[in-house]
Amino acid sequence: MARQPKISNGSEERESSRQIGALRALFPFLRPYRLMVIAAGLALTLTAAVSLILPLAVRRVIDNFGAEQGALLDRYFGAALGIALLLALGTAARYALVTRLGERVVADIRKAVFDRVVGMSPAFYERIMTGEVLSRITTDTTLILSVIGSSISVALRNVLLLVGGLILMLFTSAKLTGLVLLIVPLVIVPILTLGRRLRTLSRENQDWIAASSGSASETLGAVQTVQAFTHETRSQAAFSDVTEKSFDAARRRITTRAVMTAIVIFLVFSGVVGVLWIGARDVRAGDMSAGALVQFVIYAVMVAGSVAALSEIWGELQRAAGATERLVDLLQSVDSVRDPAAPSTLPEAVRGEIGFEDVSFSYPARPGISALDGVSLDIRPGETVALVGPSGAGKTTIIQMILRFYDPASGRVTLDGTDLRDLARSEFRRHVALVPQDPVIFAASARENIRFGRPEASDAEVEAAARAAAAHDFIAALPDGYDAWLGERGVMLSGGQKQRIAIARAILRDAPVLLLDEATSALDAESERAVQAAVDELSKDRTTIIVAHRLATVKKADRIVVMEEGRVVATGTHDALVAEGGLYARLARLQFTDGAVAA
Repeated sequence: MARQPKISNGSEERESSRQIGALRALFPFLRPYRLMVIAAGLALTLTAAVSLILPLAVRRVIDNFGAEQGALLDRYFGAALGIALLLALGTAARYALVTRLGERVVADIRKAVFDRVVGMSPAFYERIMTGEVLSRITTDTTLILSVIGSSISVALRNVLLLVGGLILMLFTSAKLTGLVLLIVPLVIVPILTLGRRLRTLSRENQDWIAASSGSASETLGAVQTVQAFTHETRSQAAFSDVTEKSFDAARRRITTRAVMTAIVIFLVFSGVVGVLWIGARDVRAGDMSAGALVQFVIYAVMVAGSVAALSEIWGELQRAAGATERLVDLLQSVDSVRDPAAPSTLPEAVRGEIGFEDVSFSYPARPGISALDGVSLDIRPGETVALVGPSGAGKTTIIQMILRFYDPASGRVTLDGTDLRDLARSEFRRHVALVPQDPVIFAASARENIRFGRPEASDAEVEAAARAAAAHDFIAALPDGYDAWLGERGVMLSGGQKQRIAIARAILRDAPVLLLDEATSALDAESERAVQAAVDELSKDRTTIIVAHRLATVKKADRIVVMEEGRVVATGTHDALVAEGGLYARLARLQFTDGAVAA
């Protein structure tokens, strides 16, 4: 189902004076390219100055058009042509510099946002859909690109034309300039009034776009399930609803901007017409020359065009400010799991001793339900421990705590006696290999999927790991063997083949701690025997923690830990736990041997 986005209301909006101020967050990304910014600024200033000089040449041509000195007139035309050439070259330089700057900065922003979110703990993704994150990386950065690569430079150029035009208008005719300035307050009022409304609608529009992207990403990621349950129509309706709401927000934004633009342009050009009428009467009265009037009109048109352009650009800046806020929210997101400022270091030879000391924990999305409740557990180096219990007992949570995807609410988790919170996550995770319950297959070759466990591994090591995981035969049978592309999320493979790829990846990692979360649940009996033999060999010199329901896996463990409702309720060997007749005996009877134990 589509999730409703958080829509900003009026009370949540920042003060008017800080609306565009959100764009200041872009300064750190612009700072490394200050020379390019300066060069673009010089080109922009040059083009604005040349544009302001051009009307002076036009005035000279008009006032001397009837003169007998043809050579003087030729020089004026030649000067106008030179000014036009300078304007063309300056504009081309400005466009090249500003566009390149925009592409470079946006690329840096995208990398910074991705670098931030890829390291966030799972708790972060309980609050936001990955589709929304992708929307911010793509759609929001595209808005910023249009601003940096176009809107800001155009805005600055129009500001220079506005200020310079007003000054030159004043020198040309103070009387007519005074009349023009009377129109300015009438133009500013709708810009300020409707601009705030425009920003609210822009943010709402972007929120709905992100929700639409999140809905599509979620549905397409589970498209087989959607089709299997004939849920296409409902999914289409949910996506259509969110998309239409996005369109409605965009329609309101467009309408507001169109109204603002219409009001501003009408007021500006009405004023120009009025001033032109008064100027024409002054020319007839001999109070000013025709060339001076034409010069004034050109400056007035420049000023009017600048104001109109700024009113449109204001809307773009409003949208970009909202997009910048959303990206800054990601960049400034506070992760619940953070590395210490001065992390401890592990010895080069990690033994793999794992300890849980009175650990309690609740998932952020379910704060009232204890996933772990006072768990204490010591796992010796090289020991194989199986975690068993009903669904929701906390077995997978133990795996997640060892990887420090979450921090305990109380107690501590240790590796070789060191609290994981005192270590950099990359420091201890490189000593851990994981085979998750839902194996992850990347859109790459079989070789690269296995090599993900240890990127520097040779082809021979990759193939050895595949053989150990009973994956070599089916990989070799693929059209391109180890170079065969496995498709997005491994769509070319069966569930059991995916798990064998994941096991090969863990074998290749060769880490002192091995975590197997239902690693053989999707294997047939023959493949399970082959993989189990590989796991038995692999776990000999490693601390191995297995979450499993298969009797063959559990029986061979050095110790079995029985969990229920987030607590450890029993520990021991298979035979001892069956003899106790508690929860494990019941699970063994129901899940493992289908009543054979009882018999």
